[in-house]
Amino acid sequence: MKFLYSCLLLPGMIALMLVACDSNAPSSPAQQDSAPPEVVVVVAHAMSVPIKREFLGRLASTRVAEVRARVAGIILRRVYTEGTDVKKGQTLFQIDPAPLQAELHASEAALARAEADASNVKLIAKRYLSLQNKGVVSTQDLDTALANERTTAAMVKQEQANVEKAQLDLSYATVKAPISGYAGRALATEGALVGEGEATKLTTVEQIDPIYVNFSQPINNLQQIRQLIADKRSTDGTDRSAKVEVTLPDGTAYPNSGTLDFSDITVDPATGTVSLRAVLPNSERQLLPGMFVKLSVTIGQLDNVFLLPQAAVLRDNSGAYVYVVNSVGEVEQRRMQTHSIQGADWITSGNLAEGDQVISAGLQKVRPGAKAKVMLPDAGMKSQPATAH
Repeated sequence: MKFLYSCLLLPGMIALMLVACDSNAPSSPAQQDSAPPEVVVVVAHAMSVPIKREFLGRLASTRVAEVRARVAGIILRRVYTEGTDVKKGQTLFQIDPAPLQAELHASEAALARAEADASNVKLIAKRYLSLQNKGVVSTQDLDTALANERTTAAMVKQEQANVEKAQLDLSYATVKAPISGYAGRALATEGALVGEGEATKLTTVEQIDPIYVNFSQPINNLQQIRQLIADKRSTDGTDRSAKVEVTLPDGTAYPNSGTLDFSDITVDPATGTVSLRAVLPNSERQLLPGMFVKLSVTIGQLDNVFLLPQAAVLRDNSGAYVYVVNSVGEVEQRRMQTHSIQGADWITSGNLAEGDQVISAGLQKVRPGAKAKVMLPDAGMKSQPATAH
């Protein structure tokens, strides 16, 4: 009897054990998928972003003057210090003035003699004129006297010109800087004969404050840049000139920005580019002619655009798009246009509004129309409702 009771009780106990085990089993995949996926978002903010283009440029002096010997002579001394700044009119070299001084004295003596001759001839011509009325002097003698007067007057002018030239040559013995700027190495030393048969080059003075940076630009953006050069100020007085920023060869940013001031009218047929030039302040002499630098040219501005992480911008056959978590926590697809990359972000515009929550991480788990739960990176990945922003 007991055996029969045990046989009847055993199936019921087994059924109860199976039910208990089933209640502790994990949920099915369908049950797991019903929870909204967690995503990371960035809040969209409309802004104005400058349009920039990157180029490689080479620095050049704004003015270059070759200092040459304009008269022949021996250099007595170099007055300036090589590799220093000089002012316009500052003495750089002194050529021996003695021979030139002697030529000036000779020219002055010749002028004095010509003036004396002219004075005597003028008196004779005046006397002949007074005697002509008395019939004492023939017409031929009077004509000769008047001709001599004109000849001697011309000789005086000739000697005056010789004196002026001798004075000018003497002034050239003191070689002065034609412009203010950086004076380079001297190419002739004391005791050297210069200016004999040619204008000997003595040194070079370069103006490097401000300094030019030359570069090339594709023809497609030329008209926009020319407009910025021509219209440096808008009607409201705002400076619209194209801003130029330079990065030095060691990778550091040059502290002073410049502007564009020139564009060539000729297109290089081999590259399809035109030559442009920017001007930069260089009071600290940090930039030197011949250096290669990277430059960033701001040629315009995009208004009402959004900076979005590159990971947030997706693409399909129709173009770029993003996923947005709306006010009720649902995912929406928004079509966008991409303009350029700035750092790690896309500059975009399109179907976005101020404050929209754009999904930047967790994109593989979402689909349009489904729910999503927003995670805030700056809150330790703590879940927040989609309306928290």
